[in-house]
Amino acid sequence: MNSSPERLSRTIWVGVGLVIILLCGTFVIARLSPRSTPKPQLPVIGSITDFALTNQAGQFVSLADLRGRVWVADIIFTRCGGPCPRMTKQMALLQAALPADSRAKLVTLTTDPEFDTPEVLQKYSARFNVNAERWLFLTGTKQQIAALGIDSLKLTAVEKKPEDRTDADDLFIHSTIFVIVDKQGRLRGAFETGGDSVEWTNVQPTILTAVQQLEREP
Repeated sequence: MNSSPERLSRTIWVGVGLVIILLCGTFVIARLSPRSTPKPQLPVIGSITDFALTNQAGQFVSLADLRGRVWVADIIFTRCGGPCPRMTKQMALLQAALPADSRAKLVTLTTDPEFDTPEVLQKYSARFNVNAERWLFLTGTKQQIAALGIDSLKLTAVEKKPEDRTDADDLFIHSTIFVIVDKQGRLRGAFETGGDSVEWTNVQPTILTAVQQLEREP
């Protein structure tokens, strides 16, 4: 007569035990599994004003040519003996690291348009194995470069006074940052490139993540 209540009691306790085991297992899995935290949205810093510049192949490039693509930009000059070769090498590493299916573009402006003609930029870009379909070197008048580089992209480029130059090629003080523009032509971020390869190994993944994030946006 007592077997039924005893059996019911055992069934209840077995059920309770199974629930506890499942809860413990879920807790352990949750602790061991990597947590996917949502990435913060990149702020909209400003809009890029339309421009008409010339690339290393002598072709005109405007903002319309970059619409629908994410792009990373910097500013250098080819006669620079300071940070420019390092920055261009870093941009080349970024070019190599971009996924093959990415539609992102790379854009390098010159602070020295009177010297950096399309022909000069073509020779300079060849030193860094530039893929012209991916990476544009742009030149124009000083006013055109300033309108895009300084006013829109918030980069810095200041010509040095002759008395302040350390040598004949010490011509400009300019930004050493890379900036990123979204598919709508809006400035969305800036990244300090760092002074050496160790720092760059930390910066490059951040830029790649930003590119991928903006490419997912409409």
